[in-house]
Amino acid sequence: MAKKGKKYVEALKLVDRTNAYSVNEAIELVKKTNFAKFDATVEVAFRLGVDPKKADQQIRGAVVLPNGTGKTQRVLVFAKGEKAKEAEAAGADYVGDSDYINKINQGWFEFDVIVATPDMMGEVGKLGRVLGPKGLMPNPKTGTVTFDVTKAINEIKAGKVEYRVDKAGNVHVPIGKVSFDNDKLVENFTTIFDTLLKAKPAAAKGTYMKNISVTSTMGPGVKVDASSFTVKN
Repeated sequence: MAKKGKKYVEALKLVDRTNAYSVNEAIELVKKTNFAKFDATVEVAFRLGVDPKKADQQIRGAVVLPNGTGKTQRVLVFAKGEKAKEAEAAGADYVGDSDYINKINQGWFEFDVIVATPDMMGEVGKLGRVLGPKGLMPNPKTGTVTFDVTKAINEIKAGKVEYRVDKAGNVHVPIGKVSFDNDKLVENFTTIFDTLLKAKPAAAKGTYMKNISVTSTMGPGVKVDASSFTVKN
């Protein structure tokens, strides 16, 4: 294992690894232990009691965070005709069809999210081997395969984040930047927590929220006590 830097070791001393903190305390600690010289991203990791190998325990979707992520997402839209014009009017960064498919095949990735109209998916699907491993493939479950391109672009620009359980049963989601006010980070955290609670598969047995931790880009993880805050109904 790589040796941890001096600043990381110092930051680690501030965190009691045996303790699960309230969400407010955890956010406070994440800010204190952030030693990055840039405006680091704050991320939450959930370990869920699901078996991702089973089709009825897959968890995937998207949610708009009330306070955004602090990052402006560059949106590429695959559309033709009127839908292409609509995407341009809605503020998409790039709009096109086969020209952008060729660019991506040649290694161009100057975008963060792809939206595609359903009639374009036959062509976009050919990029599966390139886009799939990067998690960039449009998907109806996350609202990125749609004829309502205006809504899709507006939500992405407003701070929409995608969540997806990985093979180990973990979900990682950015909830903002260390420069955010604490209450804004807590509100974003609560939104994703609430969303994942509602997404609990009926087939999941035992403890659902097994472990929650919050971290900054380079800082140590801080465990969160799931019972420390009320969940919106």
